[in-house]
Amino acid sequence: MVVNDWRKSVVYQIYPKSFNDTTGNGEGDLRGIIEKLDYLQYLGVDYIWLTPVYESPMNDNGYDISNYYKINEQFGTIDDLETLIAESHKRDLKVMMDIVINHTSTEHEWFKQAYSGKENPYRDYYFFRRSADNQPPTNWESKFGGNAWEYDEKTDEYYLHLYDVTQADLNWDNPEVRRALYKVINYWIDFGVDGFRFDVINVISKGEFKNSSKIGKEFYTDGPRVHEYLHEMNRQTFGDKDMMTVGEMSSTTIDNCIKYSNPERQELSSVFNFHHLKVDYIDGEKWTNAKLDFHQLKNILMEWQTGIYNGGGWNAIFWCNHDQPRVVTRFGDDSTEALRKSSAKMLAITLHMLQGTPYIYQGEEIGMTDPHFDSIDQYRDIETLNAYKRLKNEGYAEDEILTILGQKSRDNSRTPVQWTGGENAGFTSGTPWIDIPDNYENINVEAAIEDDQSILQTYRKLIQLRHEHDIITYGDIEPLYMTHDKLFVYKRHYKNETWLIIANFSKNKVAIPEGLDVEGEIVLQNGSIVNGLIEGFGAIVVAQ
Repeated sequence: MVVNDWRKSVVYQIYPKSFNDTTGNGEGDLRGIIEKLDYLQYLGVDYIWLTPVYESPMNDNGYDISNYYKINEQFGTIDDLETLIAESHKRDLKVMMDIVINHTSTEHEWFKQAYSGKENPYRDYYFFRRSADNQPPTNWESKFGGNAWEYDEKTDEYYLHLYDVTQADLNWDNPEVRRALYKVINYWIDFGVDGFRFDVINVISKGEFKNSSKIGKEFYTDGPRVHEYLHEMNRQTFGDKDMMTVGEMSSTTIDNCIKYSNPERQELSSVFNFHHLKVDYIDGEKWTNAKLDFHQLKNILMEWQTGIYNGGGWNAIFWCNHDQPRVVTRFGDDSTEALRKSSAKMLAITLHMLQGTPYIYQGEEIGMTDPHFDSIDQYRDIETLNAYKRLKNEGYAEDEILTILGQKSRDNSRTPVQWTGGENAGFTSGTPWIDIPDNYENINVEAAIEDDQSILQTYRKLIQLRHEHDIITYGDIEPLYMTHDKLFVYKRHYKNETWLIIANFSKNKVAIPEGLDVEGEIVLQNGSIVNGLIEGFGAIVVAQ
């Protein structure tokens, strides 16, 4: 189905390294994506978003780009990408590229030039600073642990890296940097891509380089010139091209996200925020052993739903991506097959009835789980390995560390897509680059297609409903029973229509609140309401 308004679209995120391997080297590739386009058409999505496939040393799995114009050989060739875009378009699928323009790899030619000496014209492409007391210029922390400044002994200066030490931050205050990046974006527009996802885009504008009472993010998050720069980028690149764009926003605010995504401001189409995925952190700390705070989850989701709607902006809505654990393990229950299926469907219905553009992460639509690794040797992610070392140094016991990593590691979502119950889940004929969960024989795409009650079929129905019913895209939202301990309840209103959504986040039956009218035409349901009780992990959508 061709969707004319991008706001009615559904996006499917592909992490190419773990999607489908056609060469037998244990890593996915562009040809592997082409092989599965018919499946994505069957699912019904409108866009596919590829995480970075550019040339990269892969220290951060492609988010460390060494050449914006070349394709990483491990994924294939530029001709493969051209074929992927052409074959996608034949199936009414659009292709979004992921682009990282806050930083480059230290292997990028710009950084090599900058690192060669203070007089090099590329020096000002990055942030090099001296410090008077043999200490880093500020106490800012890298997102991956440690100080955010790396010492260059040759010139007695430090360079800034908000992320890995091999990811040097670009100096957006330099107009030459901006021009060079706009040239990159326009190259890919001319190549034929249909949209962009901009990585950590709200940290591109750095403020003053001062010491912080915490980690320094107040000096660069939603920085002083970020809206100016995004408006300029819009005008110089995609602004007149009717393209969908989404910005990944780190530790942002509703007010800023309204500005980023309100079309009158000519910045971006939509925004990702992650506040709702920190509800199992302790005091904001990710690497902790904690469970879902259900009230906080509801409050954050609804605050953003109503706030963005009232401000004329646009949300990207999602449970999962390449940086987050699998939602069915995290907020559902994968302890039994029945609970896994029912909780995955409930979570899907809860999210997809919200306003915004839904993103489905590969494998989410079949209810893939966290892998439940039991050894540090099974992990590959640089952030996870750094966290392991830090927790070890802080005196945590091995089993406690593995419990925390099992909850929070980015590798939880990076295990290969489980296509079949055959060898290596049908992902590769070789040795997978990361272990595949043991449950692939039961949880795989082939089995899900054959089962008319599968999680996959619920996702297909949700996508179809979004395409067919304007209330899901354009309707306002009314939160209900926000203090309820088990139920997530809200209504959608559009023109003369009202839809009621009830989702039970408990595995046990729960009484429907007194006074809540559940009568109407059932649009979609997972489980049922009998004698005033909604089934465990039940969810229902009623047109009233």
